[in-house]
Amino acid sequence: MKPIDWTNLGFEYTEADYLIRCSYKDGHWGELRATKDKYLNLHACATALQYGQEAFEGLKAIRGVDGKVRIFRMEENAKRLRSSAEALYMAPVPTNLFTDAIRLSLKLNIDYLPPYGTGASLYFRPLLIGTSPRLGVGPGSDYEFVVIASPIGEYFKGKFHTTTFIITRHVDRAAPLGTGAYKVGGNYAASFRATEPNHQQGYGTLFLDSKYHRYIDECGAANFIGIKDNTYITPRSRSILPSITNNSFMSLAVELGMRVERRHIEVSELSSFEECAACGTASIISPIGMIIDPDKGRAYDYGKEPGAWSRRLYDAILDVQHGRRADNHGWCEIADI
Repeated sequence: MKPIDWTNLGFEYTEADYLIRCSYKDGHWGELRATKDKYLNLHACATALQYGQEAFEGLKAIRGVDGKVRIFRMEENAKRLRSSAEALYMAPVPTNLFTDAIRLSLKLNIDYLPPYGTGASLYFRPLLIGTSPRLGVGPGSDYEFVVIASPIGEYFKGKFHTTTFIITRHVDRAAPLGTGAYKVGGNYAASFRATEPNHQQGYGTLFLDSKYHRYIDECGAANFIGIKDNTYITPRSRSILPSITNNSFMSLAVELGMRVERRHIEVSELSSFEECAACGTASIISPIGMIIDPDKGRAYDYGKEPGAWSRRLYDAILDVQHGRRADNHGWCEIADI
């Protein structure tokens, strides 16, 4: 193992020792197996490549202030992967198989778990792909479940800061009754046409609903949060991914004395928010300093510094993950390593 500068890791792939794999054949899942081979030998006609039968997840293990290792909400990730698999007509991964694979990956890659105080964590990317060779349109019969591990650093280097987002109306992230509510690769590829030009200018992308272009949908690959009048507000939509981080924040917001609303948010309401943010596994919470609406020729300014509620929520979830705050909801599994 090469020495790792834990404090300078970004959200980039750093190779750990082992992949964990499991195959679905003849109607059932086999045994978990560990391998140092990071490549998958796929038939060129595999349904993952031909018809997009692919879904994935993302979760973290974190070393706490007490030296214990906590895996954050992995049963929820297992549940969401099952939902994605069923939406794409793939064999769902049982919860016990999913969680056993994460535990095994952590155990075998424990040298890549960053120390407490570095802000870094061990990230897991569970992946489910169709492997059956098929030329005619239709689902496969064979699948491969893979867990990739990689140490990652803090999303915000040095200082918790704000980001500028641009509203886009020329690209729809997902159809109203499509796959937007599932964590499948096609959703992300479909968004690149909007997100990449904005990223090159240093901006994030705010997607609107695909039917009316009237309501807030997603912030790039994250959920949207608006805060005003001591209320945490997040979109209700069948086209956005149900974020585990957002779900956690809603519970923490109540603990911190806020009201919580999940409902449609019209673009015109942006002017009334005191704070806005994006949230997801990678960034946890990414405060928004400004939202630009080029089609309407206006901008919504929330300040150059993160708002007070964004800071409190960010600190609260980190405190749970690092064992500095009581885990009142049983979100963390203490790893037996």
